[in-house]
Amino acid sequence: MLLAILALLCAGLALAGLASGLLAARAVRRFAAQPRPGGPALPATILKPLHGAAPGLQGWLEATLRQDHAAPFQVLFGVGQATDTALPAARAAIAACPAADAQLVQNPTLHGANRKVGNLMNLEPLVRHGVVVIADADMRVPPHWLTTVTATLAQPGVGLVTCLYRGVPAVPGLWARLAGLGIDWHFLPNAILGESLGKARGCYGATMALRAETLAALGGLASLKDLLADDHALGEAVRRLGLGVAVAPVVPDHMMDEASLGALFSHELRWSRTVRLLNPAGYLGLALTHPLPWALACWALHPAGLAVVLAVLAGRCWLAWSIDQLLCISATRGRILLLPLRDCLSFAIWASGLARGTVTWQGRRYRMRRDGSMTEA
Repeated sequence: MLLAILALLCAGLALAGLASGLLAARAVRRFAAQPRPGGPALPATILKPLHGAAPGLQGWLEATLRQDHAAPFQVLFGVGQATDTALPAARAAIAACPAADAQLVQNPTLHGANRKVGNLMNLEPLVRHGVVVIADADMRVPPHWLTTVTATLAQPGVGLVTCLYRGVPAVPGLWARLAGLGIDWHFLPNAILGESLGKARGCYGATMALRAETLAALGGLASLKDLLADDHALGEAVRRLGLGVAVAPVVPDHMMDEASLGALFSHELRWSRTVRLLNPAGYLGLALTHPLPWALACWALHPAGLAVVLAVLAGRCWLAWSIDQLLCISATRGRILLLPLRDCLSFAIWASGLARGTVTWQGRRYRMRRDGSMTEA
C-alpha cells in the first residue's frame, strides 16, 4: 500500500510537470512569433566585464563590436589583473575592428565581494552615452542585438531591458553539449513560461540595458557590489522605481566551455543555490519542471508507471522540438538522445541545490547570506 501511494505521488508530480511543459511549449511558440520593436536605435555604451580567456572569446567580443546599429555606440572592456588571459583576446578584437569606438580598461581596484560588479564600477566613469548596456563576457550577440534592445527600452514605462539566451558549446565534448542543452531545454522554456504568466520577474546577465539616469537614481553600480545575484537585484531595484522590466525579442548565445562533469555541476549548482536563496518557495516549485525523474521513480515503484514514462518522454521531446524550432536548430538523433541524461542531471543539481552550502565563482568559493550578499569562504 505504501509503495502504491508513493507511486501515485510520483505519477502526480510527473503528470503535473508534463502539463507545465506543454504550457511552456505554447509560450515558446508565442515568444518566437513576437515582432521586433519599431522604436529608434538609441546611442549606448556597452560594458563587458572580462575574466579569463575561454576558447573563442575574441570572436564573441568582435560580435559586440560589429553591431549593425544606426546610432553611435561605445564598447568598454574591463579586466582586473594585468595577468588576466582575457587581455590578448580583447586587444585582438579591438585591432580587428578599427572603426569601432572601443576601449580596454585594466584596473585591479576591488570595490566589494562581487568582483564582476567591481570590474563594471571601474568602467562606469568612462560611460559617454545615455543608455548603459551590461552584457556578460560569455555572450555572443547577433548583429541586430543592440538595436532591438535599445528600441525596446524606448517603449513607454520600460526602465530596464533584458534578454533570454540559448546555450552553445564553445568546445567539443559531452559536457559542453549537456551544459548547452540545460539552458535550451530547461532554463529557456521555464523562463519563457514564467515571463508569459508574469511570474518570472526576470533580469538576466545576458543583457541588462537601462538609461544612465535610471542607474544613477539607484545609486549606481555600487549598490550591487556585495551581491551574488546582481542581475536580479538590479531588476528589482528598477521595479521599485515604478518602471517595467522588458524582455527583448532577441536571443544571444551563451557560450559553454565546461570541460568536465565537475565544472558543469559546480556552475549550475551556483545558479541553483542562488535561485533558492532568492525564492525558496519558488525553488521548491521547480520540482515540477523535472517530470522524467518522477516518472522513472513511479515506474520503479509500480509496473504501470511505464505508461507515465512514455507520456512524459513524448511531452519532453515535443518541448525540446519547440525550443529547437525557436532557436532554428536542426534537431538530430544524437541531440534528442541526450534528453534523458540531461533531465536526470538537471534533477540531481536541483536536489543538491536544496542543501545550503558554498558556491564557486571565478575560481573562488563564497558563502551566501540570507540578504543576498556574499563573502569569500
